[in-house]
Amino acid sequence: MNIKKLPFTKNKIEEIIAQHPTPFHIYDEKAIRENARRLNSTFAWAPGFQEFFAVKATPNPCILKLLKEEGFGTDCSSLPELLLAEKIGLPGRKIMFTSNDTPAQEYQKARELDAVINLDDISHLTFLESHCGLPELLCFRYNPGPLRGGNAIIGKPEEAKYGFTREQLFEGYKWAKDRGVSRFGLHTMIASNELDPNYFVDTAKMLFALVVDISRSLDINFEFINIGGGIGIPYRPEQEPVDIEYISRGIKQAYREKIEGSSLHPLRLYMETGRMITGPYGYLVSRVLHIKDTYKLYVGLDSSMADMMRPALYGAYHHITVLGKENEPLDYTYDVTGSLCENNDKFAIDRSLPKIEIGDIVVIHDSGAHGHSMGFNYNGKLRSAELLLKADGSVEKIRRAETVEDYFSTLDFSRI
Repeated sequence: MNIKKLPFTKNKIEEIIAQHPTPFHIYDEKAIRENARRLNSTFAWAPGFQEFFAVKATPNPCILKLLKEEGFGTDCSSLPELLLAEKIGLPGRKIMFTSNDTPAQEYQKARELDAVINLDDISHLTFLESHCGLPELLCFRYNPGPLRGGNAIIGKPEEAKYGFTREQLFEGYKWAKDRGVSRFGLHTMIASNELDPNYFVDTAKMLFALVVDISRSLDINFEFINIGGGIGIPYRPEQEPVDIEYISRGIKQAYREKIEGSSLHPLRLYMETGRMITGPYGYLVSRVLHIKDTYKLYVGLDSSMADMMRPALYGAYHHITVLGKENEPLDYTYDVTGSLCENNDKFAIDRSLPKIEIGDIVVIHDSGAHGHSMGFNYNGKLRSAELLLKADGSVEKIRRAETVEDYFSTLDFSRI
């Protein structure tokens, strides 16, 4: 059983709300740092181990900076994400640029930063060469095609838009080698929010075997494999966290069997986890505005799917705590909703909760990744603030809430 704890009390949140009105996302700095250190410690055996935090999960410079302080790099997929990495002062080799359908200016910025470019498609080789030249180091993203079962978010690899086929990898590495590229990496990402640790051990085994085959066939040397991210978190109380120590032991054994003693040793191990690092340590805090009793009971919050769209997009479960009522019986059934003019604007459907009253403070768990970052302005909704709960108990505003002026700032009212 995964007990859904909070790093704050009702009294603490009421103090925070007095300064920062709801809704807002709040992140637990102490827990994020401890989690980052645990990951680095667990994989300390691996040559050149490097975690490239997936910026898309929580694209806030304060979060990225604290992870930089813990030794993390960044995995970027757009120009603004590259700029975020630049603004926090990351050196280029700690920036992995993994994108698809990529505009030329984004490759140009990645080259300027000396970031590691991870190509998504074989046709991008000539595109990259023609627009900004080939770097000394290149990485390719592998799509292995049919695998057992696929994954709910990414889907079946053979139906996903990402990556090279096996045959294209051999062709692409040869093409790059013939044009002077001398350093190589191999990447894959075939799951998202996956809770089975064997998925990631199997991924590493697959990449180890593949780099051995390619290096023997083409006489090239690989510097690293990147097993991607995709490690899930236990959104539901009955789920257990992924055992990263188990993953580490499995990959270490595979490394010894496949790589140690070969010309590829030492082969660096890279990862690009995002959700696992920050997801469990973020919380969307909202106030109950309305209770509606029609064919069902509805709880209306001052937040909406514009603040966190995972439940609407994926039917995803996010645990809900009603502050001050944690020990009351769960004898009411509610749909917990926002105010968008869309019927899927629901954080929970038929959720058993204690009796809820107008004014109650509701905390939606596990919003620390793909929460605020997936926000939008449909219906004229304004995205909420982000706060950082510091280790000493103080609170820092790391992103202000949007205003109506922000919403209107790109419009040209002189045309009307």
